Amino acid sequence: MSVGTQALYLIARFEGFSAKPYLCPAGVPTIGYGTTHYPVGRAVSMSDPPCTETQAREWLEHDAAGAEAVVDRLVTVPLSGARHAALVSFVYNLGPKAFSGSTLLLKLNRGDYDGAAGEFGRWVRGG
Repeated sequence: MSVGTQALYLIARFEGFSAKPYLCPAGVPTIGYGTTHYPVGRAVSMSDPPCTETQAREWLEHDAAGAEAVVDRLVTVPLSGARHAALVSFVYNLGPKAFSGSTLLLKLNRGDYDGAAGEFGRWVRGG
């Protein structure tokens, strides 16, 4: 699965790059462009060695593909490219479980695009 360039750009821009592990605002060990679990399933640890930007990009593409699959499976209304990219970025950061039970998704699938957009502000505090 190939994630769109626009979604990857948004995620990388908002996450930023860190070669060394750090604690995200929610207190979760994170590396690269917001990776919390490596593609093999192991959680990032604060004692992990630094990564290269190439590794981080591969992890980003892997994780973003999963986020995109969640958006494609759960959203039942048409999305513009920009809306789709924004939702992929959102799910990448938030996680599929929280998104699947969110009022944002409920409103979106009812066709209430403005109401769904208004829900983003409820998700700005990690942890």
